[in-house]
Parts: sequence; structure tokens; C-alpha cells
Amino acid sequence: MGNEGIERNLRSVQERIAEAALRAGRDPAAVTLVAVTKTFPVEVILEGYAAGLRHFGENRPEEGAAKIPAVNAAIPGPRPVWHMVGHIQSRKADLAVAYFDVVHSVDRLKIAQRLSRFAVEAGREIPVLLECNISGEATKFGFAVDRWQEDAAQREAFFADCAAILALPGLRVEGLMTVAPITDDPETVRPVFAGLRALRDALRERFPHLPWRELSMGMTDDFEVAVEEGATMVRIGRAIFGPRREEW
Repeated sequence: MGNEGIERNLRSVQERIAEAALRAGRDPAAVTLVAVTKTFPVEVILEGYAAGLRHFGENRPEEGAAKIPAVNAAIPGPRPVWHMVGHIQSRKADLAVAYFDVVHSVDRLKIAQRLSRFAVEAGREIPVLLECNISGEATKFGFAVDRWQEDAAQREAFFADCAAILALPGLRVEGLMTVAPITDDPETVRPVFAGLRALRDALRERFPHLPWRELSMGMTDDFEVAVEEGATMVRIGRAIFGPRREEW
């Protein structure tokens, strides 16, 4: 695409985020844009950095492990913040800890325990988000919370997992993440985003010693609705970089 195309797309996305925030009476600066670079090579990420991007997201730990050192080494200024936004297999938890600054996709207690172990070994405390399956789609990863408001058993099971994760060393839980269903009409997924925000508010009541600040929700096709519903992080790839390259 080239640097000019990326810069033009980035400005457009930033304007749309700002307009959505203002519609909801929010400060646009409260929304962090995470540029998802899955399948894009190092040179494209460097073009994104030159255009002004400072937060990058990768979906696979092994792909990030191959690209992140090269990008960091090629940047003369402040290094970007690297977000792990995809599913993490247990055997790759060590890569997530070694290369990423923030993990959005803690989707089960077992992976939290693995990340905790490697974080402690590395002498780190990693900011993490709990991935929640608000929509109930069988194909989605995340804690089952699609009926949390009316199903006390599901709600309490999730809160029990939360309590266990909060007790783990090396992790700092900062909020929640979700992936909405793919749709041609973003309005149809507004309830998913509203549901995650409501769950975050419930967690603030149950675990008031934490701010539960972050809501990572919204991608290229629905980020404006997500921002209107309270997203503090949006994960956008295609709207900035164009169609994905061939799979890594």
C-alpha cells in the first residue's frame, strides 16, 4: 500500500474514532488504537510507525516473536507497545510473556496460570484482559458469559475464575475483551458491546479494589459502535493496512 496510503487510512480511522467518541460524550483521547498487523511484514509495520502508530497487535505468539525484535531494532525513537490479541495455546504462553507488553486474550484459567508462571520467572507483571464470549458463539474463545445477567450459575462461575486469576502473581488484570460476531450491520452487535460494559461494571462492584479500566472491543467493521458503547481499545487492521497478506 505504501506509507501515504497507510497514513491516509490512519487519519480516517482516527477521525471516525473521534467522532464516535464525541457522539457518546467521551474524550477521543480515552480510546487507544491498536493496529493489528497479523500477516503483515516488518516493513509495513515500520510504515505504520512512521505514520504515527504506537500500539501494534499480533494474533499469534510465534509470528510476534519473529517480527517484534526486528521492528524494535529498526525504530530509532520510542519502541511501540505490543499487544497480544489472539488465542494463546498453552505451549506458546512463554512467547506471549517474552515478547508482548499487554495480553488481551486471557480466555481461561489455565492460560492465566501459565502466563503467571512465565511472568514470575521473567520478573515481570503483565497487564492482561479477560476475554469474554458475550455472544455465545460456539466458534469464539473466551469465558462463557453470554447469559451472565440472568444465569446466576454462569455468573458465579466466571466470578470464581476471576477471583482465582486476580490472586495469581505476575499478572495485573486491567479489564475485559470481546470479539463480536461478523455482521454487515454494526448495529446488530451493539448489545454485545453494551453487555461487556455492563459485565465490567458488575466486576467493579464484586472486586472494587481494581479499576477494571479497559474494554477492548471493536474491529474494522464495528469499531464506531464499540466506541459509542465504551471501548477504551479498538483493534483495527484492514481499515489501516488493507486486506491481509497471505497467512503467516
